[in-house]
Amino acid sequence: MISTNIGSSLKVAAVQQTCSPDKNQSLATSERLIRKAAKDGAQLVVLQELHATQYFCQTEDTAIFELAEPIPGPTSNYLSGLAKELSVVLVGSIFERRMNGVYHNTSVVFDTDGSLAGLYRKMHIPDDPGFYEKFYFTPGDATFNDGRSGFTPIQTSVGKLGVLVCWDQWYPEAARLMALAGAEILIYPTAIGWDVTDDADEQARQLEAWVTVQRGHAVANNLPVIAPNRVGIEPDPSGHSDGIRFWGNSFICGPQGEFLARANETDECILSVTLDRQRTESIRRIWPYLRDRRIDAYGDILKRVRD
Repeated sequence: MISTNIGSSLKVAAVQQTCSPDKNQSLATSERLIRKAAKDGAQLVVLQELHATQYFCQTEDTAIFELAEPIPGPTSNYLSGLAKELSVVLVGSIFERRMNGVYHNTSVVFDTDGSLAGLYRKMHIPDDPGFYEKFYFTPGDATFNDGRSGFTPIQTSVGKLGVLVCWDQWYPEAARLMALAGAEILIYPTAIGWDVTDDADEQARQLEAWVTVQRGHAVANNLPVIAPNRVGIEPDPSGHSDGIRFWGNSFICGPQGEFLARANETDECILSVTLDRQRTESIRRIWPYLRDRRIDAYGDILKRVRD
């Protein structure tokens, strides 16, 4: 049986890494950083989006589907073994082959005994220059067969994790639904970067928008946020563009949006902080956003546009 007696503090780690065209090499990098985080006392370790490969969505290529795996499968078994060996809760990322023609961008969460605590299939799928994800990924299920929402936290021995993925981070609805379902931490594995031809001012605006919106989710829901991103320049395999420079800047912030740790834009690293698990309750007593929500007046949020 997995112990859930973890006290009032929780040491968490976010891994920021470069990725290789060789899946084994990328996973070896992840493993090295996971082991270091665990050695330093992390109880929860979070990896970035699609950490086992380079970001293949820069182009549309049917051969890429050969990278997809079932769950359980080789990568999930690999991560499960690490979680069990190191006795950590581990959040990883897999290009999932659910069935013929149905593939997902999936976060997997393994508990300290290596069991699959749950998975989250990315709900919002972008389709932008350099980020052609709709070609590869089916959106996650809005509702599961047992009636659960797609935005359901994953119960682990370190608490309820509100796991979302990258493009989901721009949607306040996703964060709020996770919070309303009891999430204790919001987690955003990410792969985001600049078109290398963007000028410095545009790069700065994009980066600050990315950081600010996620800190806003922390503030609006009084929850800590863990957001690991990758680093490095990855070429466009098609040669149609100059590739993407992934901007790193992984961060962990507290439930008032305060930075607890933040990485730079170039280096592999581990961000490690100790969260006070009582802060959300304390803050919600003096900033009672959830109490004052006017749910009777929000019906139009379910419309695509208001007529």
